[in-house]
Amino acid sequence: MEKFEKAFQHMERPFAWLDFDALDQNIDFVNCLATKPVRIATKSIRSVGVLKYVQEKLHHCAGFMTFTAAESVYLIEQGLDNILLGYPTVEENSIKKLLTYNKEGKDITFMVDAIEQAQLLQSYAAALQTTANICIDINVSTDYKWIYFGSKRSPLDTLQKLKNLTDAIAQLPNVRIHAVMGYEAQLAGVPDLTHATSAKVRTKGMLIRRLKKQSVNKITSFRRLAVAHVKSVAPLAFVNGGGSGSIAYTCAQKEITEVTVGSAFFASALFDHYDSLQLQPAVGFALRVTRQFDDHTFVCQGGGYIASGAIGEDRAPVFLNVRYQLLPLEGAGEVQTPFIDPTGSLKIGDTVYLRHAKAGELCERFSVLHTTRGDTYEGPILTYRGEQQCFL
Repeated sequence: MEKFEKAFQHMERPFAWLDFDALDQNIDFVNCLATKPVRIATKSIRSVGVLKYVQEKLHHCAGFMTFTAAESVYLIEQGLDNILLGYPTVEENSIKKLLTYNKEGKDITFMVDAIEQAQLLQSYAAALQTTANICIDINVSTDYKWIYFGSKRSPLDTLQKLKNLTDAIAQLPNVRIHAVMGYEAQLAGVPDLTHATSAKVRTKGMLIRRLKKQSVNKITSFRRLAVAHVKSVAPLAFVNGGGSGSIAYTCAQKEITEVTVGSAFFASALFDHYDSLQLQPAVGFALRVTRQFDDHTFVCQGGGYIASGAIGEDRAPVFLNVRYQLLPLEGAGEVQTPFIDPTGSLKIGDTVYLRHAKAGELCERFSVLHTTRGDTYEGPILTYRGEQQCFL
Protein backbone atom coordinates (compact mmCIF):
# COMPACT_ATOMS: atom_id res chain seq x y z
CA MET A 1 0.00 0.00 0.00
CA GLU A 2 2.96 2.32 0.48
CA LYS A 3 3.71 2.07 -3.23
CA PHE A 4 0.11 3.07 -3.98
CA GLU A 5 0.40 6.10 -1.72
CA LYS A 6 3.34 7.34 -3.77
CA ALA A 7 1.92 6.45 -7.18
CA PHE A 8 -1.54 7.85 -6.53
CA GLN A 9 -0.79 10.83 -4.30
CA HIS A 10 -2.14 13.23 -6.93
CA MET A 11 -5.45 11.39 -7.40
CA GLU A 12 -8.78 12.47 -5.97
CA ARG A 13 -10.65 9.71 -4.17
CA PRO A 14 -12.55 7.53 -4.89
CA PHE A 15 -10.82 5.92 -7.86
CA ALA A 16 -10.23 2.46 -9.25
CA TRP A 17 -6.68 1.14 -9.54
CA LEU A 18 -4.91 -1.49 -11.61
CA ASP A 19 -1.52 -2.83 -10.52
CA PHE A 20 0.39 -3.86 -13.67
CA ASP A 21 2.94 -5.82 -11.63
CA ALA A 22 0.19 -8.01 -10.17
CA LEU A 23 -1.62 -8.30 -13.50
CA ASP A 24 1.58 -9.47 -15.20
CA GLN A 25 2.15 -12.07 -12.47
CA ASN A 26 -1.40 -13.36 -12.91
CA ILE A 27 -1.00 -13.57 -16.69
CA ASP A 28 2.26 -15.48 -16.20
CA PHE A 29 0.50 -17.83 -13.78
CA VAL A 30 -2.24 -18.53 -16.33
CA ASN A 31 0.37 -19.05 -19.06
CA CYS A 32 2.09 -21.66 -16.89
CA LEU A 33 -1.09 -23.41 -15.74
CA ALA A 34 -3.02 -23.42 -19.03
CA THR A 35 -1.71 -26.09 -21.37
CA LYS A 36 -4.37 -25.24 -23.96
CA PRO A 37 -5.36 -21.96 -25.62
CA VAL A 38 -7.08 -19.41 -23.37
CA ARG A 39 -10.26 -17.58 -24.29
CA ILE A 40 -10.56 -14.31 -22.32
CA ALA A 41 -13.87 -13.76 -20.50
CA THR A 42 -14.68 -10.12 -21.20
CA LYS A 43 -17.26 -9.81 -18.40
CA SER A 44 -14.43 -10.16 -15.90
CA ILE A 45 -12.45 -7.26 -17.40
CA ARG A 46 -14.76 -4.79 -19.19
CA SER A 47 -12.01 -2.59 -20.58
CA VAL A 48 -10.91 -2.71 -24.22
CA GLY A 49 -7.42 -1.53 -23.29
CA VAL A 50 -6.93 -4.24 -20.69
CA LEU A 51 -8.43 -6.91 -22.96
CA LYS A 52 -5.89 -6.06 -25.66
CA TYR A 53 -3.08 -5.99 -23.07
CA VAL A 54 -3.94 -9.46 -21.76
CA GLN A 55 -4.36 -10.83 -25.29
CA GLU A 56 -0.88 -9.67 -26.24
CA LYS A 57 0.74 -11.29 -23.20
CA LEU A 58 -1.00 -14.66 -23.36
CA HIS A 59 1.09 -17.37 -25.00
CA HIS A 60 -1.92 -18.86 -26.79
CA CYS A 61 -5.07 -16.74 -26.96
CA ALA A 62 -8.14 -18.38 -28.50
CA GLY A 63 -10.12 -15.15 -28.60
CA PHE A 64 -12.82 -13.66 -26.37
CA MET A 65 -15.96 -14.86 -24.63
CA THR A 66 -18.38 -11.94 -24.56
CA PHE A 67 -21.53 -11.51 -22.46
CA THR A 68 -23.99 -9.65 -24.72
CA ALA A 69 -24.54 -9.25 -28.44
CA ALA A 70 -24.21 -5.46 -28.20
CA GLU A 71 -20.88 -5.83 -26.39
CA SER A 72 -19.73 -8.24 -29.10
CA VAL A 73 -20.55 -5.66 -31.78
CA TYR A 74 -18.66 -2.99 -29.88
CA LEU A 75 -15.54 -5.13 -29.41
CA ILE A 76 -15.46 -6.04 -33.09
CA GLU A 77 -15.68 -2.34 -33.92
CA GLN A 78 -12.69 -1.80 -31.60
CA GLY A 79 -10.62 -4.28 -33.63
CA LEU A 80 -11.11 -7.50 -31.66
CA ASP A 81 -12.01 -10.80 -33.35
CA ASN A 82 -12.59 -14.49 -32.58
CA ILE A 83 -15.72 -13.83 -30.57
CA LEU A 84 -17.70 -16.49 -28.72
CA LEU A 85 -20.92 -14.91 -27.47
CA GLY A 86 -21.07 -16.85 -24.22
CA TYR A 87 -24.83 -16.53 -23.61
CA PRO A 88 -27.88 -16.96 -25.84
CA THR A 89 -29.27 -13.75 -27.30
CA VAL A 90 -32.51 -12.80 -29.04
CA GLU A 91 -31.75 -9.11 -29.69
CA GLU A 92 -32.52 -8.51 -33.36
CA ASN A 93 -30.44 -5.44 -34.19
CA SER A 94 -27.25 -6.71 -32.57
CA ILE A 95 -27.65 -10.18 -34.08
CA LYS A 96 -28.02 -8.69 -37.54
CA LYS A 97 -24.91 -6.55 -37.03
CA LEU A 98 -22.93 -9.57 -35.87
CA LEU A 99 -24.10 -11.65 -38.82
CA THR A 100 -23.07 -8.83 -41.15
CA TYR A 101 -19.60 -8.75 -39.59
CA ASN A 102 -19.48 -12.53 -39.83
CA LYS A 103 -20.31 -12.29 -43.53
CA GLU A 104 -17.43 -9.84 -43.91
CA GLY A 105 -15.00 -12.38 -42.45
CA LYS A 106 -15.10 -11.86 -38.68
CA ASP A 107 -15.04 -15.02 -36.54
CA ILE A 108 -18.25 -14.93 -34.48
CA THR A 109 -20.01 -17.82 -32.76
CA PHE A 110 -23.44 -17.64 -31.12
CA MET A 111 -24.42 -19.68 -28.05
CA VAL A 112 -27.57 -21.82 -28.10
CA ASP A 113 -29.21 -24.41 -25.88
CA ALA A 114 -32.72 -24.41 -27.40
CA ILE A 115 -34.17 -24.70 -30.89
CA GLU A 116 -35.99 -21.34 -30.55
CA GLN A 117 -32.63 -19.55 -30.31
CA ALA A 118 -31.33 -21.37 -33.39
CA GLN A 119 -34.52 -20.70 -35.37
CA LEU A 120 -34.17 -16.98 -34.69
CA LEU A 121 -30.59 -17.06 -35.97
CA GLN A 122 -31.81 -19.00 -39.00
CA SER A 123 -34.34 -16.32 -39.93
CA TYR A 124 -31.84 -13.46 -39.69
CA ALA A 125 -29.02 -15.37 -41.39
CA ALA A 126 -31.28 -16.39 -44.27
CA ALA A 127 -32.38 -12.80 -44.80
CA LEU A 128 -28.74 -11.70 -44.95
CA GLN A 129 -27.74 -14.69 -47.11
CA THR A 130 -25.13 -15.86 -44.65
CA THR A 131 -24.58 -18.63 -42.11
CA ALA A 132 -24.68 -18.33 -38.33
CA ASN A 133 -22.06 -20.35 -36.50
CA ILE A 134 -23.35 -21.73 -33.21
CA CYS A 135 -21.90 -23.25 -30.06
CA ILE A 136 -24.09 -25.71 -28.17
CA ASP A 137 -24.02 -25.14 -24.42
CA ILE A 138 -24.40 -28.44 -22.56
CA ASN A 139 -25.16 -28.69 -18.85
CA VAL A 140 -22.50 -30.56 -16.85
CA SER A 141 -23.93 -29.69 -13.43
CA THR A 142 -24.50 -32.47 -10.91
CA ASP A 143 -27.96 -33.05 -9.46
CA TYR A 144 -27.60 -34.91 -6.17
CA LYS A 145 -31.40 -34.63 -5.65
CA TRP A 146 -30.82 -33.16 -2.17
CA ILE A 147 -28.69 -30.40 -3.69
CA TYR A 148 -28.20 -29.13 -7.23
CA PHE A 149 -24.46 -28.56 -7.60
CA GLY A 150 -23.74 -26.31 -10.55
CA SER A 151 -25.64 -23.74 -12.61
CA LYS A 152 -29.28 -23.89 -13.72
CA ARG A 153 -28.84 -22.45 -17.19
CA SER A 154 -28.68 -24.81 -20.14
CA PRO A 155 -31.39 -27.53 -20.09
CA LEU A 156 -29.18 -29.91 -22.10
CA ASP A 157 -28.29 -32.34 -19.31
CA THR A 158 -28.89 -35.65 -21.13
CA LEU A 159 -27.74 -37.09 -24.43
CA GLN A 160 -31.33 -37.48 -25.58
CA LYS A 161 -32.06 -33.77 -25.10
CA LEU A 162 -28.85 -32.96 -26.95
CA LYS A 163 -29.74 -35.34 -29.81
CA ASN A 164 -33.19 -33.79 -30.10
CA LEU A 165 -31.59 -30.37 -30.48
CA THR A 166 -28.95 -31.41 -33.03
CA ASP A 167 -31.62 -33.21 -35.08
CA ALA A 168 -33.72 -30.04 -35.12
CA ILE A 169 -30.76 -27.80 -35.98
CA ALA A 170 -29.95 -30.07 -38.93
CA GLN A 171 -33.15 -28.78 -40.56
CA LEU A 172 -31.90 -25.18 -40.51
CA PRO A 173 -29.85 -24.48 -43.67
CA ASN A 174 -28.36 -21.18 -42.47
CA VAL A 175 -27.23 -22.38 -39.05
CA ARG A 176 -24.03 -24.39 -38.63
CA ILE A 177 -22.92 -26.24 -35.51
CA HIS A 178 -19.44 -24.89 -34.95
CA ALA A 179 -18.51 -25.65 -31.32
CA VAL A 180 -19.55 -27.10 -27.97
CA MET A 181 -19.22 -25.59 -24.50
CA GLY A 182 -19.45 -27.50 -21.23
CA TYR A 183 -18.83 -25.09 -18.34
CA GLU A 184 -18.13 -26.83 -15.05
CA ALA A 185 -19.47 -23.99 -12.88
CA GLN A 186 -19.37 -26.14 -9.74
CA LEU A 187 -15.57 -26.38 -10.09
CA ALA A 188 -14.67 -23.10 -11.76
CA GLY A 189 -17.01 -20.79 -9.88
CA VAL A 190 -17.25 -22.20 -6.34
CA PRO A 191 -14.37 -21.45 -3.92
CA ASP A 192 -12.80 -24.23 -1.83
CA LEU A 193 -12.86 -22.24 1.46
CA THR A 194 -9.97 -24.28 2.85
CA HIS A 195 -8.58 -21.42 4.90
CA ALA A 196 -11.86 -20.01 6.22
CA THR A 197 -11.71 -18.62 9.74
CA SER A 198 -15.22 -19.35 11.04
CA ALA A 199 -16.31 -22.90 11.92
CA LYS A 200 -19.51 -22.51 9.89
CA VAL A 201 -17.64 -21.53 6.72
CA ARG A 202 -15.03 -24.28 7.27
CA THR A 203 -17.83 -26.85 7.44
CA LYS A 204 -19.33 -25.44 4.25
CA GLY A 205 -15.89 -25.66 2.63
CA MET A 206 -15.54 -29.33 3.54
CA LEU A 207 -18.89 -30.07 1.90
CA ILE A 208 -17.97 -28.07 -1.21
CA ARG A 209 -14.66 -29.89 -1.64
CA ARG A 210 -16.38 -33.27 -1.27
CA LEU A 211 -19.05 -32.34 -3.81
CA LYS A 212 -16.41 -31.09 -6.23
CA LYS A 213 -14.52 -34.36 -6.02
CA GLN A 214 -17.65 -36.42 -6.55
CA SER A 215 -18.88 -34.33 -9.48
CA VAL A 216 -15.70 -34.70 -11.54
CA ASN A 217 -16.68 -38.11 -12.93
CA LYS A 218 -20.09 -36.82 -14.06
CA ILE A 219 -18.56 -33.78 -15.75
CA THR A 220 -15.93 -35.81 -17.57
CA SER A 221 -18.13 -38.67 -18.74
CA PHE A 222 -21.12 -36.62 -19.89
CA ARG A 223 -19.08 -33.94 -21.63
CA ARG A 224 -17.04 -36.52 -23.54
CA LEU A 225 -20.17 -38.36 -24.66
CA ALA A 226 -21.84 -35.10 -25.62
CA VAL A 227 -18.86 -33.92 -27.64
CA ALA A 228 -18.60 -37.30 -29.37
CA HIS A 229 -22.26 -37.08 -30.36
CA VAL A 230 -21.98 -33.55 -31.76
CA LYS A 231 -18.83 -34.49 -33.65
CA SER A 232 -20.78 -37.32 -35.27
CA VAL A 233 -23.15 -34.80 -36.86
CA ALA A 234 -20.86 -31.80 -37.48
CA PRO A 235 -17.14 -30.94 -37.51
CA LEU A 236 -16.18 -28.82 -34.49
CA ALA A 237 -13.84 -25.84 -34.56
CA PHE A 238 -13.40 -25.91 -30.78
CA VAL A 239 -14.68 -27.34 -27.49
CA ASN A 240 -14.72 -24.80 -24.69
CA GLY A 241 -14.76 -25.40 -20.96
CA GLY A 242 -13.60 -24.23 -17.61
CA GLY A 243 -13.08 -20.98 -15.82
CA SER A 244 -10.53 -19.38 -13.55
CA GLY A 245 -11.22 -21.85 -10.73
CA SER A 246 -10.63 -24.99 -12.80
CA ILE A 247 -7.86 -24.17 -15.28
CA ALA A 248 -5.65 -27.18 -14.61
CA TYR A 249 -8.52 -29.70 -14.47
CA THR A 250 -10.16 -28.40 -17.65
CA CYS A 251 -6.94 -28.32 -19.64
CA ALA A 252 -6.32 -31.97 -18.69
CA GLN A 253 -9.59 -33.11 -20.30
CA LYS A 254 -8.95 -34.66 -23.71
CA GLU A 255 -12.21 -33.44 -25.26
CA ILE A 256 -11.43 -29.80 -24.42
CA THR A 257 -9.54 -27.66 -26.94
CA GLU A 258 -9.60 -24.33 -25.06
CA VAL A 259 -10.28 -22.94 -21.58
CA THR A 260 -12.02 -19.69 -20.64
CA VAL A 261 -10.27 -17.46 -18.08
CA GLY A 262 -11.32 -14.04 -16.83
CA SER A 263 -11.33 -13.41 -13.09
CA ALA A 264 -7.86 -14.89 -12.61
CA PHE A 265 -6.30 -11.90 -14.36
CA PHE A 266 -7.72 -9.39 -11.88
CA ALA A 267 -7.78 -11.83 -8.92
CA SER A 268 -10.91 -10.44 -7.31
CA ALA A 269 -11.62 -11.27 -3.68
CA LEU A 270 -13.81 -14.32 -4.29
CA PHE A 271 -10.79 -16.04 -5.82
CA ASP A 272 -8.76 -15.79 -2.62
CA HIS A 273 -10.42 -19.05 -1.55
CA TYR A 274 -9.33 -21.37 -4.37
CA ASP A 275 -6.68 -23.93 -3.43
CA SER A 276 -5.35 -24.19 -6.99
CA LEU A 277 -4.73 -20.48 -7.60
CA GLN A 278 -1.69 -18.42 -6.69
CA LEU A 279 -2.76 -14.96 -7.75
CA GLN A 280 -2.00 -11.37 -6.81
CA PRO A 281 -4.69 -8.71 -6.28
CA ALA A 282 -4.47 -6.63 -9.45
CA VAL A 283 -7.54 -4.39 -9.34
CA GLY A 284 -9.42 -2.52 -6.64
CA PHE A 285 -10.56 0.90 -5.51
CA ALA A 286 -9.43 3.61 -3.11
CA LEU A 287 -11.59 5.54 -0.66
CA ARG A 288 -10.89 8.55 1.55
CA VAL A 289 -11.39 8.47 5.32
CA THR A 290 -13.69 11.41 6.05
CA ARG A 291 -14.91 10.73 9.60
CA GLN A 292 -13.80 9.19 12.88
CA PHE A 293 -16.64 7.89 15.05
CA ASP A 294 -14.51 6.69 17.97
CA ASP A 295 -11.00 5.44 18.68
CA HIS A 296 -11.32 2.46 16.35
CA THR A 297 -14.27 3.24 14.07
CA PHE A 298 -13.61 5.28 10.95
CA VAL A 299 -15.81 6.25 8.03
CA CYS A 300 -14.80 6.46 4.38
CA GLN A 301 -16.78 8.02 1.54
CA GLY A 302 -18.37 5.51 -0.84
CA GLY A 303 -17.71 1.80 -0.82
CA GLY A 304 -21.05 0.17 -1.56
CA TYR A 305 -19.82 -1.84 -4.50
CA ILE A 306 -21.57 -5.15 -3.80
CA ALA A 307 -21.04 -8.09 -6.14
CA SER A 308 -23.84 -10.00 -7.85
CA GLY A 309 -24.84 -13.54 -6.95
CA ALA A 310 -26.42 -15.15 -3.91
CA ILE A 311 -26.59 -12.55 -1.13
CA GLY A 312 -23.94 -13.10 1.54
CA GLU A 313 -20.90 -11.67 3.28
CA ASP A 314 -18.65 -12.88 0.46
CA ARG A 315 -20.29 -10.36 -1.94
CA ALA A 316 -18.94 -7.37 -0.01
CA PRO A 317 -15.64 -5.69 -0.88
CA VAL A 318 -12.59 -6.51 1.25
CA PHE A 319 -9.77 -4.29 2.48
CA LEU A 320 -6.22 -4.73 1.24
CA ASN A 321 -5.22 -4.18 4.85
CA VAL A 322 -6.76 -7.33 6.35
CA ARG A 323 -6.93 -5.74 9.81
CA TYR A 324 -9.72 -3.44 8.71
CA GLN A 325 -13.21 -4.90 8.97
CA LEU A 326 -16.67 -3.80 7.86
CA LEU A 327 -19.36 -3.42 10.52
CA PRO A 328 -21.69 -6.44 10.29
CA LEU A 329 -24.83 -4.34 10.79
CA GLU A 330 -23.90 -1.63 8.26
CA GLY A 331 -21.61 -3.21 5.68
CA ALA A 332 -20.38 -1.23 2.68
CA GLY A 333 -22.57 1.85 2.29
CA GLU A 334 -23.99 3.65 -0.69
CA VAL A 335 -22.22 6.94 0.09
CA GLN A 336 -20.24 6.19 3.24
CA THR A 337 -18.80 3.08 4.86
CA PRO A 338 -17.93 2.78 8.56
CA PHE A 339 -15.27 0.23 9.41
CA ILE A 340 -13.05 -0.91 12.24
CA ASP A 341 -9.30 -0.25 12.44
CA PRO A 342 -8.24 -2.14 15.60
CA THR A 343 -4.97 -0.20 15.77
CA GLY A 344 -6.73 3.18 15.67
CA SER A 345 -3.84 4.51 13.62
CA LEU A 346 -5.87 6.09 10.81
CA LYS A 347 -6.81 9.75 10.64
CA ILE A 348 -9.19 11.86 8.61
CA GLY A 349 -7.80 12.34 5.10
CA ASP A 350 -6.07 8.94 4.92
CA THR A 351 -6.78 6.49 2.10
CA VAL A 352 -7.98 2.90 2.42
CA TYR A 353 -7.64 0.42 -0.45
CA LEU A 354 -10.25 -2.24 -1.17
CA ARG A 355 -10.99 -5.00 -3.66
CA HIS A 356 -14.28 -5.94 -5.26
CA ALA A 357 -15.59 -9.47 -4.66
CA LYS A 358 -16.05 -10.12 -8.40
CA ALA A 359 -13.72 -9.04 -11.15
CA GLY A 360 -15.26 -6.98 -13.94
CA GLU A 361 -18.21 -5.53 -12.07
CA LEU A 362 -16.00 -2.86 -10.51
CA CYS A 363 -15.51 -1.38 -13.97
CA GLU A 364 -19.25 -0.67 -14.14
CA ARG A 365 -18.69 1.81 -11.28
CA PHE A 366 -15.62 3.64 -12.55
CA SER A 367 -14.79 5.29 -15.87
CA VAL A 368 -11.03 4.82 -15.51
CA LEU A 369 -8.57 2.32 -14.10
CA HIS A 370 -5.57 4.27 -12.82
CA THR A 371 -2.50 2.11 -13.32
CA THR A 372 0.79 1.66 -11.55
CA ARG A 373 4.06 -0.25 -11.87
CA GLY A 374 5.92 -0.38 -8.61
CA ASP A 375 5.40 3.04 -7.05
CA THR A 376 5.15 4.84 -10.41
CA TYR A 377 1.89 6.06 -11.87
CA GLU A 378 1.48 4.68 -15.40
CA GLY A 379 -1.62 6.58 -16.46
CA PRO A 380 -5.34 5.88 -17.03
CA ILE A 381 -7.02 3.09 -18.98
CA LEU A 382 -10.67 3.56 -19.87
CA THR A 383 -13.27 1.03 -18.81
CA TYR A 384 -16.42 0.30 -20.84
CA ARG A 385 -18.11 2.95 -18.74
CA GLY A 386 -15.37 5.43 -19.57
CA GLU A 387 -16.01 4.72 -23.23
CA GLN A 388 -19.71 5.50 -22.60
CA GLN A 389 -20.73 1.87 -22.94
CA CYS A 390 -23.05 -0.06 -20.64
CA PHE A 391 -24.18 -3.54 -21.69
CA LEU A 392 -25.63 -5.07 -18.52
